[in-house]
Amino acid sequence: MVLRNRRMTLCPLMPTGGTLDWNDLRYFLAVAREGSTLAAGRALRVSQTTVARRIAALEGSIGFPLFDKRQAGYKLTPIAEDLLPLAARVEAEALQFVDAAGARTRQLEGTVRITTEEVYAIALLAPMLRELHDRYPDILIEVDASQHLRDLGSGEADIALRSTIGDQPSGIVGRSLCIDDWALYCSRDYAARNGVPRSVRELKKHPFVGGGGGNLWRHYEAFLKSLGLQDRVAVHHATSAGLLSGVRSGFGIAVLPCIAADADPELIRCLPPRQDHGRTLWLLTHERVRYMPAVRAVIDFLYDRISRHVRQLEAKEAAA
Repeated sequence: MVLRNRRMTLCPLMPTGGTLDWNDLRYFLAVAREGSTLAAGRALRVSQTTVARRIAALEGSIGFPLFDKRQAGYKLTPIAEDLLPLAARVEAEALQFVDAAGARTRQLEGTVRITTEEVYAIALLAPMLRELHDRYPDILIEVDASQHLRDLGSGEADIALRSTIGDQPSGIVGRSLCIDDWALYCSRDYAARNGVPRSVRELKKHPFVGGGGGNLWRHYEAFLKSLGLQDRVAVHHATSAGLLSGVRSGFGIAVLPCIAADADPELIRCLPPRQDHGRTLWLLTHERVRYMPAVRAVIDFLYDRISRHVRQLEAKEAAA
């Protein structure tokens, strides 16, 4: 193995010509074990010149020779004999570190908490979670669709599927998925009975399904007010699940995220989405947990599947 460029300054009370390059210890061990720079080079798959140069650098950094260079080969000096077990211990500890890090990388188990709006959890994530479980059966997924914004920085969740405007808070990292467009939808059953409204004036003749809870309803209500449609709400649901069920049942019209509703064969888009909202859908996590194997595996999986879903919707829209 290679101990890459980890440098340690030796105690200033020792004679020294510089700093010790940890990587040079493996050349020292190879020459000690093989008996020559030529044989050590073969073992390390580098040139003899490289081995001799690294040994000279190591001797220069510690201030005394490690080998007696003889015609028959390299022989350890008495001091080097004493230091050899210590160098071997450094190698063993480094190999143990690599093995432990590799084990953590392979350890795809534990609990990963995902926080998102309920509408995304139901209409977007739910169809993907079975495949996620099939791939990583030892990872327990907790989906938090609470109406309260979970704090990734304090560990309230590991991953957030979240619609935001502007930059992310300090310590939050992630990948953007798509522009988070929302539009007005009705069911095919509703359209068959009442037609599909294609203008704001026509929308004023139709009942609306309101609600969704929390931030969703605040944005939804503001959208209805901007179109003068707030008095058309005929039923109000406290949750996104109720909002979705109301639209799918054929009760009326509601605003829904395009990334979810456009993939539902039972829903019809009435009007195109607004273009002035500036919202983007993100997969977010905190830099503290971004390299935890289970968290990284779930983020990579969801990014791949949601991105693929977005591309399919774009292709469908282009074909239409």
